[in-house]
Amino acid sequence: MIDKISYSPLNIMSSVQPKDSSGEGAADLGKRFGSFLNEAITNLNVQQQQVDQLNQSFIKGELSDVHQLTIASEKASLGLELTVQVRNKVLEAYQEMMRMQL
Repeated sequence: MIDKISYSPLNIMSSVQPKDSSGEGAADLGKRFGSFLNEAITNLNVQQQQVDQLNQSFIKGELSDVHQLTIASEKASLGLELTVQVRNKVLEAYQEMMRMQL
């Protein structure tokens, strides 16, 4: 027998929203989000540097496996695309908040 689950908006929202048991304020969460973004951009930069190194090795003839270069290049490309999309969503959210009337 299948149990019936109530899908009211209140139940869904309470299960989606994070539980903040540490008592952090908005400023602390903003700092954590900022450090998360900084770390993500740093990782993206490291990936791009790895692609550049593999590309130089390929040009010099030192890289025998071209698949490494292709995989690293695709990872960096996807990371950049994700970063751009996150930036776009953050800007959209900011613009939406600026349009709100108090």
